Amino acid sequence: MHAVRLHAHGPAENLTYEEVDDPEPGPGQVRVAVAAAGVHLLDTALREGLPGPAPAPVQLPTVPGREVAGTVDALGEGADPALLGRRVVAHLGFAPGGYAELAVTGTERLHAIPGGLDAAQAVAMIGTGRTALGIAQFTDLGPESVAVVLAAAGGIGTLLVQYAKNAGATVVGLAGGPAKTALVRANGADLAVDYRDADWPDTVRAYLGGRPATDVFDGVGGAAARASVALLDGSAGGRHLVYGWAAEGLGTGGAHLVDGVSQQVLGPAMLRRAGGADPLRTLELRALAEAAAGRLVPAVTRFPLAAAADAHRALETRATTGKVVLEP
Repeated sequence: MHAVRLHAHGPAENLTYEEVDDPEPGPGQVRVAVAAAGVHLLDTALREGLPGPAPAPVQLPTVPGREVAGTVDALGEGADPALLGRRVVAHLGFAPGGYAELAVTGTERLHAIPGGLDAAQAVAMIGTGRTALGIAQFTDLGPESVAVVLAAAGGIGTLLVQYAKNAGATVVGLAGGPAKTALVRANGADLAVDYRDADWPDTVRAYLGGRPATDVFDGVGGAAARASVALLDGSAGGRHLVYGWAAEGLGTGGAHLVDGVSQQVLGPAMLRRAGGADPLRTLELRALAEAAAGRLVPAVTRFPLAAAADAHRALETRATTGKVVLEP
């Protein structure tokens, strides 16, 4: 099979498209003929050798990627024979192997791809979708709410805009450049603003006519986040929900965090709210159900598997919209 391998930490050019041995499923596993593999901003940090949430450092060489969708083409010992030929999607957890034509995973990680979703959309929901719904657990959005979504043209931002609109909120989406703000408007935001315009906060305040924001969804940090927090009325219970630091680098804090207003929502807090014996699976099931029902529609930017390096460069330079997906 063909796969994308990383032999040494460093720039995107270190991702190489190679021919490697086919993986074989072990006991309780299946092999998936991959139709789509998800690319995450965390993948770019791990490629560079930066620390991440994995319990152990990445062992090189490796095939990156932790989200796959496709068709089960081989079974390991003990796997249900009925799985053979099924369309499935899975988050591989901390195991690598997604950037490939074939990937192996445990049967407990599989979900059937709902009818009406293609593989790329399913991949978007299994990782990005579950995160968006995990973040949304910390809100109580309704017709009186004003939601400000940073990176509103990104994978998570696209879904949060839809979620907030579905709840009846007024939605302000931030994005960089006219092409992205046009996409944010088309996605349903009441107001889409370019955060690169110095006066964008004044534009938002004028549009809202004195209403404060009630919820700020922030996966970015930096100056745009500071200006967004200033739109909140903290005394009235405004919430700044933090789930990333794209503008400041992996793992950094932010000078814009405000006691009693800012809350970092990823990790244990999100899992506790999701509940169930397997909270991540709980969120995955919710995400796929929302997409199957048409309430959440993921946006996808597709690259050929062989162009994984291009996908990483585009993601790092904010040249993509929606979820970035590799297709063999």
